[in-house]
Amino acid sequence: MIQVLHRAFDILEFIALEPESPKALGEIADKFGLNHATCANIMKTMVTRRYLVQKGPKKGYTLGPKAYSLTGNAAYKKDIVEAARLPMEKLTQNLNESCVLAILHENKRTIIYRTSAEQDLQVRTADEKHAYDSASGRMLVSMLTDIELDRFLKKYGLPSKEMWAEASTRAGMLAEVKKIRSEKLATQVTMNKQIIGLAVPVYKANRIIASLSVYMPDYRYMQADKVKIWERLQTAAQTISQKLK
Repeated sequence: MIQVLHRAFDILEFIALEPESPKALGEIADKFGLNHATCANIMKTMVTRRYLVQKGPKKGYTLGPKAYSLTGNAAYKKDIVEAARLPMEKLTQNLNESCVLAILHENKRTIIYRTSAEQDLQVRTADEKHAYDSASGRMLVSMLTDIELDRFLKKYGLPSKEMWAEASTRAGMLAEVKKIRSEKLATQVTMNKQIIGLAVPVYKANRIIASLSVYMPDYRYMQADKVKIWERLQTAAQTISQKLK
């Protein structure tokens, strides 16, 4: 048997006992009699694979989105999910389109909850995508503070022209960010798959913590009342934000 796998599962199961209560590296290492450096290396891999999340330097570790997604468990960021559940169900009923609630994790847009429409042809987006390659991710990146945005761009760079043509230069990115911040609406048109995505922000204590999005085939979007879609999406996001106050 491979000992390092046992240690990784021991750590995962220990953190899962209190999944949202951060556990310090030292506490975890001492619990299983591990050298701190060895434990740190194991957990670094688990963070990279998104089974754990490091809350910050010296702030401990909690379960990550991958640990929840294995079972389809919607408990990740459960306060946001609980606030969003009913407004999202209502939004899907009103529009008969799928919608998703997502957060930004490193350079990924990560879905923490979704509702599905009853259309014969539905759009289903991946649980994780590069933030630049989705309307919700573009919203989340654009709503970073100027300092956070500068750090993000230095760390992850600009999008390729294929991923987000308008933002492939620094000037273009800043122009797109300004536009999204002003309109509080981000869009993505995936030409090869003919999909339209629209995203609006969700707030908690006057800070953007998530993005609410609707995805649909472009032919349905072209036939729909676009103002009504935006208004209902915005209303749902505002309802979620009110619940999180």
